[in-house]
Order: sequence, then C-alpha cells, then structure tokens
Amino acid sequence: MMEKKKNSIDMTHGSLWNKILIFALPLAASSILQQLFNSVDTAVVGNFASSQALAAVGSNSSLIALMINLFIGISLGSNVIISRYIGQGVHKNIKAAIHTAIVVALAGGIFLLVLGQFIARPVLVLMGTPDDVIDLAVLYLRIYFLGMPFILLYDFCSSILRSTGDSRRPLYALIAAGVINTGLNLILVIAFHLGVSGVAIATVVSNIVSSGILIYILLHEDDPIRLEPKALAISWHELKKILVIGVPAGLQGMVFSIANVCIQSTINSFGSDAVAGSAASLNFEYFSYFVVNAFAQTTVTFTSQNYGAGEYDRCKKVFRLNMIFSLIFCGLLSGVFILGRGFFLHLYSNDPEVLTFAVQRLLIATTLELLTSTYEISGGAMRGLGHSLSPALITVFGSCVLRLIWVSTVCRYFHEFWVVMVIYPISWVLTGSMMLLAYYLLRRKLFRKSAV
Repeated sequence: MMEKKKNSIDMTHGSLWNKILIFALPLAASSILQQLFNSVDTAVVGNFASSQALAAVGSNSSLIALMINLFIGISLGSNVIISRYIGQGVHKNIKAAIHTAIVVALAGGIFLLVLGQFIARPVLVLMGTPDDVIDLAVLYLRIYFLGMPFILLYDFCSSILRSTGDSRRPLYALIAAGVINTGLNLILVIAFHLGVSGVAIATVVSNIVSSGILIYILLHEDDPIRLEPKALAISWHELKKILVIGVPAGLQGMVFSIANVCIQSTINSFGSDAVAGSAASLNFEYFSYFVVNAFAQTTVTFTSQNYGAGEYDRCKKVFRLNMIFSLIFCGLLSGVFILGRGFFLHLYSNDPEVLTFAVQRLLIATTLELLTSTYEISGGAMRGLGHSLSPALITVFGSCVLRLIWVSTVCRYFHEFWVVMVIYPISWVLTGSMMLLAYYLLRRKLFRKSAV
C-alpha cells in the first residue's frame, strides 16, 4: 500500500463521516472560490462599469462551461483510475496515469485556447446575445480563453491530489489566486478603466497562479505521485482507462451545457436586463451546487479506493453519508442566500430591472438546488464503481433533452422569464429519480457478483 502522507486520507480504514467532511469541505470551498473568480468579475463590472458589461461577462458562463466540460470529465476519469490504483497499491500504474493526465491537460488547454479565438463571435451571435452586449462579450471570451491551458492544468493537478485524499492544497492554491484576482480586478477596472478586458485579464493571471502552485507541489511530491517532466508521455493503456470513465462524464457535461446554452439563448430574448439579472443570481446557484458537487466528487474518490480494495460495505456507507451531507449543507447554504437575497443580489447590481429578474431566478432555482444531490451523488457512486456511461445517458435524457423540449415548446407559447426557470427543478426531480434507481440496480449487480 502507498505510504499515507500527512496530506493524504486513509479512505479504506476507520471512521468515514469525519474523513468525508475533511475531504469534501475544502473541495467545496475550492469550487466556490473558483466560481468567485467569475463572481468578482461580475460584481466589479456591475458596480464600476455598466449593466451591459455585467451582461457581457454573465452571458459567457454557459458557453465557457460547454467548451471545457469534456476535459473536466476526463480529469474525473483520471481521479477514478488513480484512486483505484492507490486502493490496489499499484505504484507503476499510478505514475503512468499521472503523467498521461498532465499531457492531456496541456494538449487540451492549447486546443481550447486556439478554438476559442475563432468561434467566440459566431457562437455568441448564434446564441442571440443582445446587440448592446455582443462586442464586450466577444472581447471577454477571447481573453478568457488565453488562460485555458492553465485552467485545465489546475483541474487535472487537483484531481491527482484529490485521488490521494488531499483536497486542502488545491484550496490553498485557489486562495492565493483569488486574492490576486480580486486585487487585479479592482486595479484594472477602477484605476485603469479597462472594464470587461480588465476582469478577463485578472482571471487569466489568477489561473496561471493557481495552476503554477499545484505544478510546483507535484514536482516536489514523493513517489508515486511526483511529477517528473522527463517522464511526461501518454501511456495508451492508461489513457484508454481514463477515457472510458472520463469521456462519458465529459460528454454529459457538454450536452448539459448545450441545454444551458439554449436556455441562455431564451434568456437573451428578454433583453440585457434579464441577462444581467440571471447572471447575478446564477452565482449563488453555483455556490449551492458546488457543495453538492464536492460531495459527489468525494463519493467518486472514496468509492473508487474502497471498491479497488474490495471494501463493498464501505462503498455503501460512502454513498449514504455523502447523500445526507449534501442535502443538509446545500439546503443550509441555499437558505442563507434566499433569506439574505436583498443583500447578496445588491452586491452585483443596484438596477431595479436587473434585480427583478435576479430575484425570480433565485427563488425558483436556488431554493430547490438541494434536489441535484439525488443525481449527483448516485451518479458519482456509479462512476466510482467504474460505470460512467449510464449516469451520462440518464443525465442527458433527464435534464438535457427535457430542457431542450421545454425551451422549444412551452417557452415559445408562454414567453415569461419564470417559465424558463421552472424547468430546472422539474428536470432535477426526473433525473434524480432515474439515477437513484440505476445506482441501486448496479450496486446490487456488482456486489452480488463480487460476493460470488
């Protein structure tokens, strides 16, 4: 077995509830802090630039997610494979998987950097971005994509560290980057009046810092997770295993984002005030969701290690505890945002028209965000067991297809902002029900076969 370092967690022995919290809460904080990069962007431009600048930054979120979700899914695949090898104690395969993951991150980041420059305007035009916003939105997107190699490097490096149980040092890297991001935002927007380009430049610099810190950490780690530049190469055997898990998860995220891009196009039809209000409220929706996602990633990692070690009863307990924690913590955080909506939304805008749309989205979507736990935790458990295609297909059907149908039918007949928003909780209930059923059927099949 791999020696347990001070930054690692022994996931296969001892009490689980405290280890899950120690792992998941820094992970949630990391995701929330990463989202704060965009939140600070929207807050600064909303208060010190214009509503059009706020809409320009906010209108890009679903498109950015669409572009990077495939590689985020692949980083999840590397986390599953490395975690399983750690559970099995196979050091040689750990090293091969780590170096393969870093090469994929670099190649994918460069690809997205180039692609983003060419498709920025055509895609934003296709999405129906308002005329008074389009030029600023294109400028923000093109600068943002200059940082893609560093964004993917951070995601892959943090997935490597998480596979050992280390979710704290990625958080520390983001704290340092977040301070830099906030400072640069204020300097470039307020002092130099750079507006949208200023917040985009600050985001790129902060991503360089966060990825650079994690690269430094991995270069100085002990075997078997130490990064060795001379060993950077693709192991096709490990890449295949990573892709089997990662590609379905990434494609799920991409299709999910396509549905959200279509929803964003519908939101755009209500004008720049609706775009700005939706963007402001979406930040709090993300914060609540990232709590769920943290426990889902915890489910993946803990399940992978315990399944690799043959600890099937612990796999069941991992699922149960993460589901409980996810519902509780997400519900509490969403409640804070709902009760304090007057204060929180004014951080992004003081425009009454913008705030009207923001409140509608907050009350409909954020209130019920905890429902996403049902499909995220069960889907994470299935991926930890080595099955990524089933949760991807269920999510595509239950959330993505349903949302596309809703936008193309109901929203055309009832052109109201709240009608667009209500599809979120509807899709969460449907997807969660299907995913829970699929998880219990898979678990029964796998554990019964393993017992035999």
